[in-house]
Amino acid sequence: MKSNGTLEKKLAAGEFVITAETTPPDGADEASVMAKVECLKGLVDAVNVTDGAGARAHMSAMACSAVMAKNGIEPVLQFTVRDRNRLAIQGEFIGGPALGIPNILCLHGDSITNGDQPDAKPVEDVDSRGLMSMARQMRDEGTFPSPSDRAIDPAPKLFIGAADNPRDPDPDFKPGGLEAKIAAGADFFQTQFAYDIEVLKRYMAVLNDHGIPEKAYFIVGVGPLASAKSARWMTENLFGVHVPDAIIARLEGAEDQRAEGRKICAELIEQFREVKGVAGAHLMAPRGEKAIAETLTEYGIRG
Repeated sequence: MKSNGTLEKKLAAGEFVITAETTPPDGADEASVMAKVECLKGLVDAVNVTDGAGARAHMSAMACSAVMAKNGIEPVLQFTVRDRNRLAIQGEFIGGPALGIPNILCLHGDSITNGDQPDAKPVEDVDSRGLMSMARQMRDEGTFPSPSDRAIDPAPKLFIGAADNPRDPDPDFKPGGLEAKIAAGADFFQTQFAYDIEVLKRYMAVLNDHGIPEKAYFIVGVGPLASAKSARWMTENLFGVHVPDAIIARLEGAEDQRAEGRKICAELIEQFREVKGVAGAHLMAPRGEKAIAETLTEYGIRG
């Protein structure tokens, strides 16, 4: 085991995992965190904590993750290269496991210009693959990166994640980017929303042909849709996201669009289980932790 986490243990045992996502609160106490995520406790195997999502400041992801770990919710701590240099990142790679945080997800981060303080200075000292490589070296070799090479004792136990975006592969598609992330240190991938199950099947078939899921676990993104309007917005504004017309039509024809969105999400999760190479589902919904919990319990997925 590369970490002390439940998420890695369940994936290694071949269990279909469920992860969710939360954004840290704009509040300076433990209660602010738990008010958002308490509803997910016992329903999911881990909860991702976003790191300045949308280039907006909130409670630090590290602090939020530590509060969750203290209260029995396993975190996946997201790291962006946007806001810290490598010294700060390395310190947090060591600090996280000491606070009961076994999982990290390495990301670039949204552009500063998208946020509410566009004059802030981005750091971007390394890229996301460099982030994974640092984490892998510190974990596996027990040293800080060169030219320091100082020993770390004990070394941090980390389960290292990366992001991916399922898409319809063209005939010449090669998963070189995924292979590079795995070589850098990625143990698992969490993906962007995948609402088109046929596209996901074709994408995973190509990855299976190249042996990618044998080298890293794939946890595929989905979430309860709030309405047909929000589904259209996602297709038009989120890179790599396509909500099929048939799903939008279902939402438009529903008496309760939110309830129908939860039903669609639950159906997709069950379909994910049948796709070779998919190891779990990652549920995302902005400010929608309760909607995620309702989806899992209402349709008997968990709880």
